[in-house]
Amino acid sequence: MRGWPVTLSEGPVGLRPLRHRDAAVWRDLRVRNADWLRPWEPTNPETPLFRTGLGPYVSMVHTMRREARQGLALPWVVTYEGNFAGQLTIGAIVWGSARSAQIGYWVDRQVAGRGVIPTAVALAVDHCFFTVGLHRVEANIRPENTASRRVVEKLGFREEGIRRRQLHIDGAWRDHICYALTVEDVPGGLRTRWLAAAKQAFPRSPS
Repeated sequence: MRGWPVTLSEGPVGLRPLRHRDAAVWRDLRVRNADWLRPWEPTNPETPLFRTGLGPYVSMVHTMRREARQGLALPWVVTYEGNFAGQLTIGAIVWGSARSAQIGYWVDRQVAGRGVIPTAVALAVDHCFFTVGLHRVEANIRPENTASRRVVEKLGFREEGIRRRQLHIDGAWRDHICYALTVEDVPGGLRTRWLAAAKQAFPRSPS
């Protein structure tokens, strides 16, 4: 796939491909953030969310790398000041006449509220639109997940309605709000727009 693998950065925030040697820190972050992440993450029996072993991470890396080679996903680690701070994945990529994808992300609670994920999303979306060649990116978020909704709303994603019982999360089929951007919505780039807004929200750092 054009534009992959790639590393992107803005200030202290970075995106880089998943690596096998990240397994231990990934496990530690997932276990430490388990209660915070559990209400929002899809149930997937192939990659259990919170385990003390490294097997789920290794399996995930194999799956994500295969999908990246096939042009179906862009799986990144989110870094903050050089440290593993979360994940961001552009997945469910559809080519042909759609050229669309879905974005998902999580971040270590200890760095939440510092503009890390909005900056990472802006970098990823711009890369998808202007390098990879996608036309539309969606974010589907539970109505109750106010923190994640604030991320996309701050970035100017358009709310497009409810998808009823879209994903199985935390023991039940949950509704999600669909947010979306197309390349026409950000002719000057999402990163540029976000950094201008972030100067007011985070005066000490643009990201």
